[in-house]
Amino acid sequence: MRYFLHLGFDGSNYSGWQKQKNTLNTVQEVVEQTLFQLFKQAVTVYGCGRTDAGVHASQYVIHINLEKAPRFDLKFRLNKNLPDDIAVFEIIEVTEAQHCRYDAVARTYDYFIHWKKDPVLLRYSSFYEDLTLDFNLMRKAAALILETKDFKALCKQADLYDNTLCQVSRCELFVNEKQGRLRFSITSNRFLRGMVRFCVFFLLKVGSGEITLADFQEILNQEKELKQKQPAFPNGLFLSKVEYPFLELKNTHHLIRMLKLDLEE
Repeated sequence: MRYFLHLGFDGSNYSGWQKQKNTLNTVQEVVEQTLFQLFKQAVTVYGCGRTDAGVHASQYVIHINLEKAPRFDLKFRLNKNLPDDIAVFEIIEVTEAQHCRYDAVARTYDYFIHWKKDPVLLRYSSFYEDLTLDFNLMRKAAALILETKDFKALCKQADLYDNTLCQVSRCELFVNEKQGRLRFSITSNRFLRGMVRFCVFFLLKVGSGEITLADFQEILNQEKELKQKQPAFPNGLFLSKVEYPFLELKNTHHLIRMLKLDLEE
């Protein structure tokens, strides 16, 4: 029997989602250890995608395979035994043909920035002190991202992929100058490693006047390369929505709702 588990996590204390040989304390590892405690046997966890160290997910989907339905309330037991920074929102039985990663048709990431020091935002929004930005230019840069098909220039390790094509269906910037905050939101059928954080890096470069819109267009077209580039800070990034053609997940995560306040249309 196959189950989708809809969960959320605060990635501050984790080395990303995916369990790796030389990496300790990943979300996947913690979930698998908790399932082992409950079932007294190894249960492999499959994730809908990978997130980097320090990145959060307000909506993340995993699936597990069990020989038979649990005789106990699995959601309750998981939430009782998982650490406080990982929460299970829903458990949904699906067919064995349905896969949490390969059947996802779209994912949305939200990235939060603040430039007025605020300790409440520190873990969930990236602090860039005393930013002076041209938000109109940044919106035009976001429009260029929306028009782009090949994201090789915004990928951390392009050689890991057979191709670097992505179908971005939404790419928007929301700004609240009074609060000193902004949100960058992007939806695509797939994302490459480091792609969203590189998008934010270049939006900030355009907004600060360090590169022009024409420069950014040439970078996206792979006609020019910025030698010194680095992804934006991880703590402002959330995987906020995963979409399936056969399933509607509940929008339950309150933290990202609060972060979005006054940063919506």
